[in-house]
Amino acid sequence: MAPQTVGLLHPGEMGVAVGAVLRDRGYPLVWASAERSEDTHGRAEAAGFDDAGSISELVRRSDVILSVCPPHAALEVAASVPGFEGVFVDANAIAPATARDVAAVVEAEGAECVDGGIVGPPPREPGTTRLYLSGPAAPSVAELFAGSVVDARVVSDEVGAASAVKMAYAAWTKGTAALLLAIHDLARAEGVEQALVEEWRLSLSQLPDRLECAARSAQVKGWRWVGEMEEIASTFAAAGLPDGFHLAAADVFRASSAEPQRK
Repeated sequence: MAPQTVGLLHPGEMGVAVGAVLRDRGYPLVWASAERSEDTHGRAEAAGFDDAGSISELVRRSDVILSVCPPHAALEVAASVPGFEGVFVDANAIAPATARDVAAVVEAEGAECVDGGIVGPPPREPGTTRLYLSGPAAPSVAELFAGSVVDARVVSDEVGAASAVKMAYAAWTKGTAALLLAIHDLARAEGVEQALVEEWRLSLSQLPDRLECAARSAQVKGWRWVGEMEEIASTFAAAGLPDGFHLAAADVFRASSAEPQRK
């Protein structure tokens, strides 16, 4: 039997890296160049992915479709593949409720939905990147990555569980980065930045490096993290927990960078 063909929607840095893992395992990878930017063209071509041209052709050729996009676009991307009846993997940083909305969209067309959450950097070496999966078809998607540098872990047979893991994880990692940036801005506004940083060096020696890393990452990716913080806030609110922490984090990241042109 021929290996399953995987369609990759709108390949960004993370999507290309995940797709390359599947390509290296022998799965044909297709993407659709219609209305994509030069940057996206360059990434997909460098990775050796086959250009299906249009989304409709990608749908026709794919057994599995993988969506890795900014959180605010997850529902729109799910709605962009009408008629797809294979396995749709939403591997975006979205709230469990949003994941269930995605599932409703693709299942109405006859597809199976697998909820996914990626933790770690773009996968290039073992032990760095985990793909949490949930939904009835999650084991079949985990099998695609078996023995690869992507550690695919099935959380549950319920759509939304993998997204819950991602939301809880990023609530700490990116949420505390935003808090650190806001604290630093406060010290600067009050004219005590140097004193604060020196105190950090004396009593919390890891914080100056964490601040530098947070500032650097937020400048490049902050526009993308706005939507992620809003999804986390929605997750907290749905659980009856305070959502203000991460709404504020969204404001911090919104001020950290401007959204780039669509890629």
